[in-house]
Amino acid sequence: MSKNNLRAIKASEMELQEKVVAIKRVAKVVKGGRRFSFSAIVVVGDGNGVVGYGLGKANEVTDSITKGIDDAKKNLVRVPVFKGTVPHDAIGKFGGGFVLLKPAAQGTGVIAGGAMRAVLESAGVHDVLAKSKGSSNPHNVVKATFDALNKMRDPLAVAQQRGVELSKVFNG
Repeated sequence: MSKNNLRAIKASEMELQEKVVAIKRVAKVVKGGRRFSFSAIVVVGDGNGVVGYGLGKANEVTDSITKGIDDAKKNLVRVPVFKGTVPHDAIGKFGGGFVLLKPAAQGTGVIAGGAMRAVLESAGVHDVLAKSKGSSNPHNVVKATFDALNKMRDPLAVAQQRGVELSKVFNG
């Protein structure tokens, strides 16, 4: 069983907020000219450590957003949020996108670019320093951010695994 399956969440019993990350008009060249459709990347989250992303494609913008929301609700994961920030540094990679996440002091805010900001705010992270390197394609940035968040380890779980107190995990 993979790491993502262990963190999978059911969407039915939660109140989720949706954020549209990007809407793109795509064209298919056919005999009579171009046929346009839309693709939308959507992030949903409860603002309390549960977040998911989805891609929707349709001939209308509203339909593509709706499909994206439905897809995002199927891909929910729980991420550790410790005192409003991420517990430790993490690097996420997907395709050409590289993402660096660092914990920040309380009151810092979400220092992140567009696609990353939507994911982190939906997850309930209030203070974080983030940098996106490589690809600026929203698809790659969102997936790289999820890769970084999935690599995060909960401080309580680390303390139990090591058999020490929670204060020892951070202070050595």
